[in-house]
Amino acid sequence: QVQLVESGGGLVQAGGSLRLSCAASGRSFSSYGLGWFRQVPGKEREYVAAISRASVVDYAGSVKGRFTTSRDNVKNTVYLQMNSLKPEDTAVYYCAARFGSDSYDYWGQGTQVTVSS
Repeated sequence: QVQLVESGGGLVQAGGSLRLSCAASGRSFSSYGLGWFRQVPGKEREYVAAISRASVVDYAGSVKGRFTTSRDNVKNTVYLQMNSLKPEDTAVYYCAARFGSDSYDYWGQGTQVTVSS
């Protein structure tokens, strides 16, 4: 089992920055990959970014160049640095964990990010 707790959300003006954190506990942190997703009410959950066990990263086209994900295997925490935020980035952001190429089976509770214009 993996438990995930996100933090760092809030209200920011367009063009601003936020850093989300996701603290993990349970199984060995270095044994799984992590992803970031976001969801707006009434819409499907959207992929944002992922970081593998080996810290290989991937980003959705809509955030590439603005968002950066990283992981700290000592602090058991994954981060999402979000710069140049836009109103369309407003959503609840979730982190998730998966083992190997399996589906993301473990999810945090989410943190709200609101970007005002």
